[in-house]
Amino acid sequence: MILPVDGVAEVILGIEERGVLHECNGVLSGYMGDASLGEVVLDAFQRVKRANPNAVYCCDPVMGDVGRGFFVRPGIPELMRDSAVPTATIITPNQFELEYLANRTVTNLESALAAVDLVMAMGPRVILVTSLRRADARSDRIEMLAVQENRALVVETPLLPLAVNGAGDMTAALFFAHWLKSGSIQDALEVTAAAVFTVLEATVKSSAREIQLIAAQEGIANPERRFPAVQVR
Repeated sequence: MILPVDGVAEVILGIEERGVLHECNGVLSGYMGDASLGEVVLDAFQRVKRANPNAVYCCDPVMGDVGRGFFVRPGIPELMRDSAVPTATIITPNQFELEYLANRTVTNLESALAAVDLVMAMGPRVILVTSLRRADARSDRIEMLAVQENRALVVETPLLPLAVNGAGDMTAALFFAHWLKSGSIQDALEVTAAAVFTVLEATVKSSAREIQLIAAQEGIANPERRFPAVQVR
């Protein structure tokens, strides 16, 4: 479903006219059905930034995935690369999206960190790489890599036998919320990994097609930190 651009713009205008944008500390964006919607989102952040100079923008640059390639409309990858990512404070690409943004292949930790450095030079202060699979890690694990300034941390969780929609959205939202709260990539990474794994674990057990957010809501609100982040730089 692609939301009508005019409708989204009107909603944002309505919020602005109520005089509450100064209360917004962060803007989060994910899948954009059309490049024109992306321009509305970026304009919304600029409005928020004028009202609250301390506000930050987290962009989940949804474009594609390993094994699937790009699954968005033409113009979206270029919008992400040229406008959204340079504007964002935080981005949360998966491995495929990181490779596109950096214009290089990621095969191991060294190449992942090099790709992150290239993308960070475009503007973001924090990068969370999701669904990282590399040759120099265990094949039955999946990782997330978080980088801020010169500090890099990796967290790994068991690779569960499922393929669902929405896990990336959940990951971006949780990481952004916890980073806003603590300012620590380690805290945000460990809490996010614990919460996301709890939800996906519940989804596997239920054999449901949709991720079990309600069934696992306690694990989101009060996650047990089972997966410590390891500093790799």
